[in-house]
Amino acid sequence: MNRRMLLVLAGAASAVLPAIAAAETQLTVYTAIEAVDLDRYKATFEKAHPDIKINWVRDSTGVMTAKLLAEKDNPQADVVWGLAATSLLLLKTEGMLEPYQPKGVEVLDKKFVDKDKPPSWVGMDAYVAALCYNTVEGEKLGLKAPTSWDDLTKPEYKGHIVMPNPASSGTGFLDVSGWMQMWGEEKAWGFMDKLHENISAYTHSGSKPCKMAGAGEAVIGVSFEFPGAKARSAGAPIDIIFPSEGSGWEAEATAIIAGTANLEAAKTLVDWSVTKEANEMYNAGYAVVAYPGVAKQVEHLPSDIASKMIDNDFEWAANHRAAILKEWQKRYDAKSEPKS
Repeated sequence: MNRRMLLVLAGAASAVLPAIAAAETQLTVYTAIEAVDLDRYKATFEKAHPDIKINWVRDSTGVMTAKLLAEKDNPQADVVWGLAATSLLLLKTEGMLEPYQPKGVEVLDKKFVDKDKPPSWVGMDAYVAALCYNTVEGEKLGLKAPTSWDDLTKPEYKGHIVMPNPASSGTGFLDVSGWMQMWGEEKAWGFMDKLHENISAYTHSGSKPCKMAGAGEAVIGVSFEFPGAKARSAGAPIDIIFPSEGSGWEAEATAIIAGTANLEAAKTLVDWSVTKEANEMYNAGYAVVAYPGVAKQVEHLPSDIASKMIDNDFEWAANHRAAILKEWQKRYDAKSEPKS
């Protein structure tokens, strides 16, 4: 090959490379998904859509919700993929979401889809309130495993329970919201007053209480089901308990931020987020997913988790969130861990 031909080919290649780079869309995606899952989500989506790259911005549910609301007049995200449905309902009331009906959404379980048409958000999976009980520490201290929420108010558990702060953790909020929906506000606040006496600390992470129970740093962690299953698979001596009264739960969900400059790519991501393939991916981390018939039983968890979930009113929870959190912080925030 002569020198002139090499120069022609080099010139052609240099012309093509910028075109390829220009065709690749960068999406800024806000999330509260567990950090250990982010690489898997990104890789699976980008394999299906190599022309779109995800740049994650991740924090806990409460922090991410506050960040989005603070950016209302100057949005930085294109898509939210994996944030509590109640948080997305707050953004919806502020006019921050782009309504969009993704392809195939009609297949999903209706409780995982916004009621408006077109919907402003679509669900992915559910995380369900559960207790993680350390059998070794419990036996050492003579503390039997609780079977109900009410058991947690027994005097013998004083100082042995950790729970997430609902202002910073979606898991904490689903607990409080669940109690209020099951019992009414007056009874729920009475329960939390008694529970508070037994709490050693409120964490800023929903999974941390199970991790603490697994490590023997607490006897009981109020958390959600999957961190318990994960800890037990890793050898932690814990039982995962679904309280007899029922479990509050939250849907992780996806939405497009209004005003995004990358609307078509954002729609592509949301379309993919409701597919069977995506839901199979969610099932690696969650026992309950939005696509019917997809979920396989997760090791160490019962097969009937869906039957333990209360009838959850997301609209009620979202509309009362600010007032609930204000009262909760006034009563109980003194036991919250320092924020890092």
